[in-house]
Amino acid sequence: MTLRRGQVGDGAALARIHQAAFDHPWSEGDFSAYLASDLVWVIGQPISGFLLIRAIGDEAEILTLAVDPAARRNGYARSLLAASKQELVGLGVMRLFLEVAADNLPAVSLYEREGFLPFGVRKAYYRREVGPNMDAQLFSCALPAAH
Repeated sequence: MTLRRGQVGDGAALARIHQAAFDHPWSEGDFSAYLASDLVWVIGQPISGFLLIRAIGDEAEILTLAVDPAARRNGYARSLLAASKQELVGLGVMRLFLEVAADNLPAVSLYEREGFLPFGVRKAYYRREVGPNMDAQLFSCALPAAH
C-alpha cells in the first residue's frame, strides 16, 4: 500500500473518488486549490483514497476523507488517519476536529475506534438528494504532545 502526501496534479483523481463517495462532490478545481494550500494524504497507486486536513495553529480539521467504493474495507481510511495524526503532532497540532453525517455509521464507527469523541450536532446540516437533510455529528480527538 502506497501512502504519500498529495500533489497538485492529484486533483482529478481526488474529484473522481469524492464523486463516488458523496452526494455533493467537490470539483477538480476545488481539489487543486486544496492541494496547493492544505494538508492532503493519498493512498494507493493509482490513488484509491485520500484525506484532506486544514491546520491552523494548534488545531486542525478534517475537511473530507474518501475511499473509492471498490477499495473499501482494506484499512485505507485508518492508515490515512494514522499518517495524518503523526504528521500533525510534529506540526504542534493538539486537537483534531471533524464532522460526519450522523447516518454514516461506518465512518462514525471508524472515528470512534480512532479515539474521536462526539461533542455536538449540527441539525439538518447535510442536504440529501432524496429524503430529509441529515444531522452532522461533530467529533474531536486530542493528539499527544510532540516529543
